[in-house]
Amino acid sequence: MDKENAKNAYSAGASQGSTGVSGSGPGGRRCACDGPAAAVLDDRGAVVGWTETAEDLTGFRAGEVCGRPVQELVADLPDHLRGATDMPDSGRVRLRHQCGDTIDVTFRTTRVEGSAQILVLAAPTHHVADHKQGAALLRALSAQNRITIALHDTDLTTVQTNATPDTLDGHPVQPGTRLSDVLCADDAENLEAVLRQVLRTGVPVVRRTQQVSWRHNSTRRHTLSLSAFRLEDVRARPTGVAALYIDSDDLRALRHLDLAREVAERVGKSLDVVRTAQDLADVLAPAFGDFVAVDLAHSVLDGDEPAKQLDGGNMCNAALAPATEVWPADIKRGESIPPLPDHPLWRSFLHGEPVVFSLDDFIAMVGDPQLVEYLAPKDAHSMMVAPLHARRLTLGAISVWRCGRSDPFTEDEADLMKQIASRGALAIDNARRYTREHRAAVALQKLLLPPATTDTPAAETAGVHLPAGGEADISGDWYDAIALPSLRLALVAGDVVGHGMSASAAMGSLRAAIRTLADLELEPDELLTRLADLVQRLAAEAPSGDCDIVGGTCLYAVYDPVTRRCAMASAGHPPPVLVRPDGTAEAVGISPGPPLALSGMPYETTIIDVEPGSVLALYTDGLVERSDRDIGQGLRRLTEALAAYCRPDRALDETGRALLADLADQAPRDDGALLLARTRAVPAADTAHWEIPADPAAVAKAREWTTRQLTLWGLDDLLFATELIVSELVTNAIRYGRPPMDLRLIRHNALVCEVTDSSSTQPRLRRARTTDEGGRGLFLVAQLGGRWGCRHVQNGKTIWSEQVIQDSS
Repeated sequence: MDKENAKNAYSAGASQGSTGVSGSGPGGRRCACDGPAAAVLDDRGAVVGWTETAEDLTGFRAGEVCGRPVQELVADLPDHLRGATDMPDSGRVRLRHQCGDTIDVTFRTTRVEGSAQILVLAAPTHHVADHKQGAALLRALSAQNRITIALHDTDLTTVQTNATPDTLDGHPVQPGTRLSDVLCADDAENLEAVLRQVLRTGVPVVRRTQQVSWRHNSTRRHTLSLSAFRLEDVRARPTGVAALYIDSDDLRALRHLDLAREVAERVGKSLDVVRTAQDLADVLAPAFGDFVAVDLAHSVLDGDEPAKQLDGGNMCNAALAPATEVWPADIKRGESIPPLPDHPLWRSFLHGEPVVFSLDDFIAMVGDPQLVEYLAPKDAHSMMVAPLHARRLTLGAISVWRCGRSDPFTEDEADLMKQIASRGALAIDNARRYTREHRAAVALQKLLLPPATTDTPAAETAGVHLPAGGEADISGDWYDAIALPSLRLALVAGDVVGHGMSASAAMGSLRAAIRTLADLELEPDELLTRLADLVQRLAAEAPSGDCDIVGGTCLYAVYDPVTRRCAMASAGHPPPVLVRPDGTAEAVGISPGPPLALSGMPYETTIIDVEPGSVLALYTDGLVERSDRDIGQGLRRLTEALAAYCRPDRALDETGRALLADLADQAPRDDGALLLARTRAVPAADTAHWEIPADPAAVAKAREWTTRQLTLWGLDDLLFATELIVSELVTNAIRYGRPPMDLRLIRHNALVCEVTDSSSTQPRLRRARTTDEGGRGLFLVAQLGGRWGCRHVQNGKTIWSEQVIQDSS
């Protein structure tokens, strides 16, 4: 066999991963070899050459295999190789071992130049895979330009390195050099002493800090982090040392860049002041210091501007990190910071510069041992305080402590902290300003909302409003309960498009408009039609670009305790829920019309019968709509909760608060408003009804009937005024109205006289001249009664008058 060709073939196989390895076969037998197992085959596939490494791998001696077909050494020979005369270029088979075991090997073949013989190289498969992974790892490490890798032989001569001219300040490192060729003599000697110890003991060195200077520039010192471990051959004999050198100055700069980037990414995402402060503390600990505290002025937490002078006494702790650590004296978030004495170092802080204290400096500045024990963590040796300064305001301070064996703060780190504090202060100030605006909007909305509870003859009501929490702006959700004539009660729930102050202002405008329209005693569908017209006019008058945010939804309902009916209409608003006295609950089936900003579609009034003691619940979509469920699921949950909470023995306002606590998120993304109304009914004995004939003589009969009814009710003191009122109203109905006509009296805390006719003509109060024979009727009604009015009903109109009943007790 041509030795040179065989050598070349051997090298080719080794370069593909078939290197000398040692391992175990399936039977537990140890297979050791200095290189890949090699065999030479003739053109018929018979073994004609057998190396010592092949003997180590299989256990067979050369005399036992030479002359035999190589297929006899293969266990479980694949069918496509049985009887084959051509050897594949590479593959994977299981070889028989002399002891009876099998060995999984990966092989490569190459034809010997100028001969028909074939060289076969084989190695255990798992060792080939390990070698490939190791080679990939070595290539990856060698490509890292900030990590210098050097392989030294037993004489500590450099055999291989990835060092470039950029790595060592412009001077290349060639294989065959020593450390003394690159470093100053003393530094090279110190490093070689460390490497010799690793070579001798086999104990690796990890991240040992070494101060060195390059030989060509001995004035500049570099801080290197050295890690080294011993290299061994397959028989565990030392072959050299692998050393990894990392320039700590570059590493520190990278850490600073990473820290600044993390502050930019994590701090400022929240609009909550405390959350922003905690994010800032969490980024800095433990990456920058062992303990971090963020202290803010009390006013900043409330959204206000801080005082011009911060001295510690007007600040409190807003964030601590790490949160799992026990701080000295059990300092807790929210606790006030004790005032600090005047000191030159503290004055630098007041001028906006970070200040670094040693523990001795801090003790000297504070002057009070108990205060030092309260403020300084255990084993602390260095402290940095940086002001949180933004938009000419000092909001607070960041305090960072280093303890134990950590390095003291440097000037570079003080500059870095100044940048971090500046970014953190802007984020905290943004959250402060949002808090101020949010608080102002909430206060405005509370002022615009009606009283939480009302008590009328028609129902007792309780309203609850939950502003949006977390970082969401409040929206214009509202509720209202409006007392109407004839003991009726209007119930309203609405939601304005948009958020913030503009939504609160729009909500106030709509609520005022609805109260004004309610005084006109319009039917629910007519009221929503006029309200929609108003909203469309407001949208037309809005500045360009803001017209799309004018609008909303509304539900308007009117409950009559005499008829025990409730008429309602919806402008794109969710339906109310009715809870009956027996505890059953269901959403009322109504036909919602378009939201208030749209037009072209009519609204429809729905009338339902309501038992006394029922609870009618009006709400906004903030209670039923969430990102994790649709509005149908939310409505079912609300209905079930109302059935469970609305008990006759439970106060209505307490029920509303419990419902809101159960239904709302911890930090809801939208406002939620809930209005509960427990209905009442006027007893039949307190009402009286009389049909009016279309005959002028009916006026006298109406007076007689009224006298008998008031005498029966014991209202003799109202007889004179009521007779005149009834006389005038019935006269106007007969003269100007159309049959059918009727007269109704209602007794409660007021006496209500109602005359209804089928004419839609609107009566008008006017001042009659001296010579006029008529025109004084409504004037007399207005003078004798507490108030009067007219409302249109489905088939006509009703003129009414109210007189207060004095309490005889």
